Amino acid sequence: MIKKAILGILALILVVVVIFCVVVAMQPEDFKITRVASMNASPDKVFEQVNDFHKWDAWSPWAKLDPAMKTTYSGAASGTGSSYSWVGNDKVGEGRMTIADSHPSEHIKIDLEFIKPFAAKNVTDFAFKPDGDKTTVTWTMTGKNNFMAKAFNLVMNMDKLVGGDFEKGLGQLKTVVEKTQ
Repeated sequence: MIKKAILGILALILVVVVIFCVVVAMQPEDFKITRVASMNASPDKVFEQVNDFHKWDAWSPWAKLDPAMKTTYSGAASGTGSSYSWVGNDKVGEGRMTIADSHPSEHIKIDLEFIKPFAAKNVTDFAFKPDGDKTTVTWTMTGKNNFMAKAFNLVMNMDKLVGGDFEKGLGQLKTVVEKTQ
């Protein structure tokens, strides 16, 4: 009787695990997070802040999360080929960004690699579109969800989580560029 009960419980657990794995596997493989903001500044002023990693501390939503964060700059001073690496606490983790493509006042493509707490490679794009005397800035991150990311997305909305950081960063970027006008 006890053996049948244990076997029944194990079979139930196996069924739940299989169902969970199937549900996770059916989640989207690709993700895209986008936020847009309008700024009272020319595209070249906004572009200048994003194209130079040395200027990110003034507006990045993650820059102040770890005052002891160790940062390293390498490659070109700004633009294509410039890199920014960081090692920090649990809030910022460890990673590296490299500007892969930079078109003045129009577009910046960044290869983003997270090392800790979870390894991932994503692409971040910034587009700068003139709108009269303003600039519309679009910040987008795209990538692939592995099995663990798909499972995480079942309980956490990454668009809201990371999108909120993008909104904060765009707000801080707006403040920085509008002060320099």
